Amino acid sequence: MTNPSNLMQEAIKCADEAKLNGEIPVGAIIFDPKKNTIISISGNKTNKNFDPTAHAEINVIRDACAQLNCSRLPEYDLYVTLEPCVMCAAAISQARIRRLYFGADDLKYGSINGNINYFQKENTNHLPEIYDNICSTSCNKLLINFFKERR
Repeated sequence: MTNPSNLMQEAIKCADEAKLNGEIPVGAIIFDPKKNTIISISGNKTNKNFDPTAHAEINVIRDACAQLNCSRLPEYDLYVTLEPCVMCAAAISQARIRRLYFGADDLKYGSINGNINYFQKENTNHLPEIYDNICSTSCNKLLINFFKERR
């Protein structure tokens, strides 16, 4: 399971589920590389929860911290199907996530390859290792098809 593509497939399943619930199809997981297990898995829930901060990344960070009774996740990895926005990048930094893996670029709102490179700011308190374009074709396809259906 430790293959990044296999783990991203789990996040993609979550994104598919979010889509079925009328959410923008983004999925995320928190992975424990030492135990080789997924700690938390979620999709976007902004509409379901009536909460603009209920992005997949925020959901899994909150859940993992609650499960582990901690406020930092320095030994855990985050897999997300879409490049995190600035809000999620700040949460990733605050949680001290060890590694960030993401699929599709978000050139408009993304915080890494997009308009704002949050992690290149000198004031960023924590910089995870970042790996992009993991299963990017599948991740992009999810989003393209979702928005095509809505138009």
